[in-house]
Parts: sequence; structure tokens; C-alpha cells
Amino acid sequence: MAREARTLFAALVTASASVTFLGSSALAQAKTTVATPPSTPRRTFAKPPDAELKKKLTPLQYAVTQHAATETPFRNVYWDNHEPGIYVDIVSGEALFSSLDKYDSGTGWPSFTRPLDPANIRTKTDRMLGFERTEVRSAHADSHLGHLFDDGPAPAHLRYCMNSASMRFIPVAQLEAEGYGQYVELFKARPGAKATK
Repeated sequence: MAREARTLFAALVTASASVTFLGSSALAQAKTTVATPPSTPRRTFAKPPDAELKKKLTPLQYAVTQHAATETPFRNVYWDNHEPGIYVDIVSGEALFSSLDKYDSGTGWPSFTRPLDPANIRTKTDRMLGFERTEVRSAHADSHLGHLFDDGPAPAHLRYCMNSASMRFIPVAQLEAEGYGQYVELFKARPGAKATK
């Protein structure tokens, strides 16, 4: 009987210590979360129903973002855009790319070396066409944006080849007014930077 009591007591002490540890760990995590705000304010977004998207978007924007269509190269609005500013998701408004990372890839589509905020995009690799390709989608709206290619071995060898129809361009002068003021500093830090490389 005494042995069973000692075993039960040991089990209770262990369980109590585990609960205390987990509780203090969760509290520390909560304090850390509160103490470290995200560097970029996150916009909340709930994807509208399909019927609403059809009304909001042009037929081309809908086909590209919702059904992974590809627009015609050299015949899209941003392939040759050299104005400084940022590109946002046409559906959710999430910031995607900056003109500071845009370059002329010779493909006829707007191309970038990196995303403006990696948290706003996600990639998915498939072999549906018989070869490996990586699709780029917006993280919050799950819209099709384009594809990611590794053109190596050049220093900036990643090419985010996007569809103009999946994005909306916001010039630097309009960033504050449209709620993207946090990105203005990027352009002040590089006053002589060109929109393309």
C-alpha cells in the first residue's frame, strides 16, 4: 500500500511539474508575441465568393487569378512599366513586389528577383506538363500570380515571372494615401534607384 501511495505521489508531482512548465512556457510565448509586433502591419482578408470575384475582376484578371491562365507576353500592362512603386495582389491588396526588384527578363512579363514581403506569397511545385515548374500564388487570396524560375548561376538568378493581370501597381506618390505608407522608406533609402535593373 505504501509503495502504491509513493508511486501515485510521484506521478502527481510529475504531472504538476509538467502543467507548471507548460503554463509558464505558454505565458512566456504570449509575452514574446505581445512584446514583438510584426514589422509590417497585416491586412485581414476574407476571400469573396466566386460570383463576387467575377463582378469585381475583368475576365482576364478572373481567368488568371482563379483558373491559372497566362496572359500574352509583351501585351500586358506592366511588362514594360518603369515607374517606382509596389505591386499588390489584385484580389486581396497584399503587397507582393517592388519596382526596386523588377528587371527586364526579356520574357514579356513583369519579372522580379524577390518578393517584397515573403509572407504574402507561397509556391507550389508540380509536374503537370511533364517537367517541373513552380507556381507562385498569393498567400491570403490564394490567387495564381505566375511562376518562379531558377535561371542561375547569376547573382540574382531567381525570376518571379508574374502576370500583370494578377496585380495592381501603386506608384510611390500614392503609397501613403492607399494605406501602404510603410513602404515609402524603401524608396527614400535608395533615392537614385531605378525601377528596373
